[in-house]
Amino acid sequence: MTLISLSVQGVFFQAIATNLFMEGGPLFMSLILICLLVSLFFIVKGFVSSQKSVQSAHKYLKLTVDSSLLGLVLGFLGSVLGLISAFDTVEAMGNPPPEMFAGGLKISLLTATFGLFSFVIARLGILVLRLKLPSIHNEN
Repeated sequence: MTLISLSVQGVFFQAIATNLFMEGGPLFMSLILICLLVSLFFIVKGFVSSQKSVQSAHKYLKLTVDSSLLGLVLGFLGSVLGLISAFDTVEAMGNPPPEMFAGGLKISLLTATFGLFSFVIARLGILVLRLKLPSIHNEN
């Protein structure tokens, strides 16, 4: 019984996540997802290369920082563009109902939320990788 309940909850969560992903705009949400996946790839490569070369691990650490920041910035860019689009719609309609305006604001904030989520996940990996690596004194 609990297995069926867990599978139903998993399908329900997947449907909600897919719906939010599409509402946020597939272009920016896909770019942020790519940044998250690239950040996770660099974190894994950093852990693997830390066994062989500390310099290489630090290179992957810097790449992870850059890709996580790119995801964050893309999230806020998508949010600003969504707000501009929402205000253009409000301007064209004149006096929209509050429910429609609130829905437009919600959609415009989805990309910023996903960008922040991907940034936090990557930063946790960066923190763990930094704790594992010895510091290098000749960094620029």
